[in-house]
Amino acid sequence: MTNMAEDLKAEAPYAGAGLAPTPEDRRRTQERRSPRAQKKRTADLVIYGVLVVLVAALMVPFIWMVSSSLKENNQVLTVPIQWIPSEFVWSNYTDIWTRIPMLGYLQNSLYLAVIITFLQVLTGSLAAYGFSKVRFPGRDVLFLAYIGTIAVPWQAYMVPQYIMMQNLGLTNSFNALILLQAFGAFGVFLMRQYYMTIPDELCEAARIDGLSEYGIWARVILPLSKPALASLALLTFVNVWNDYMGPFIYLTSNRLWTVQLGLKSFVGQFDAEYAMIMTGSVISVIPILAIFLLGQRYFIQGLATSGMKG
Repeated sequence: MTNMAEDLKAEAPYAGAGLAPTPEDRRRTQERRSPRAQKKRTADLVIYGVLVVLVAALMVPFIWMVSSSLKENNQVLTVPIQWIPSEFVWSNYTDIWTRIPMLGYLQNSLYLAVIITFLQVLTGSLAAYGFSKVRFPGRDVLFLAYIGTIAVPWQAYMVPQYIMMQNLGLTNSFNALILLQAFGAFGVFLMRQYYMTIPDELCEAARIDGLSEYGIWARVILPLSKPALASLALLTFVNVWNDYMGPFIYLTSNRLWTVQLGLKSFVGQFDAEYAMIMTGSVISVIPILAIFLLGQRYFIQGLATSGMKG
């Protein structure tokens, strides 16, 4: 009796409209009543709830940074935390441009990020093509040895690297940072994993048609690799933009400082202007946020497909 009443209730809208329920409608009604479907909906709600909590937890530092940028300096580190300022100090966002050469720092960061990102995408995609689509003796061993350099911490070769740049006369210039970061093992690994998902038959057909290896890379592989290229470009851009130790070691002139070094100007020997530091941090996050929002579709697709085949 209960099931019959539920069926009549489910079919009531169609009867009132003079329509008979279709088999698809009956199937959906049965799925809504099935215990498995109810368990699945409950599990989905739990998963979404956990994700919402995690996202909220990840957003806490960013919310605190934005809130601190709108406070007086002596209100930033109050206990308990005052999430909403008693008085919004919007002048922080105008004063920072006159307190330090913020525009120049942003231009330096943008210049390094764009140049290094372009070079890493270029060299990473070329090397990945060789390791994935060109057969030569010792290819896999060489690839593993190259990827193994990721495990070596930068602190282990930081001093010899600096001595080399100093002997070449490249310190206190952008050239040192560009030369050292133009190649990356992680970029090669990411691009190779994506290239492995592209059928080798496409390359073989292109070789039969007379294309060179560079032609195959440029005309066949690259057009199919937009998600991986976008992922590598975004990851490299963010890494270079947020880099502090590299510019700190190699750039001594104030006119060459990046935005990360420029914010250090607000840190004194005995105190620090935390409100201005937070203001500069918010401004420095805006370009990264804009780039991610524009390329998030390719970024997520590239990360999802780069691990499909090892």
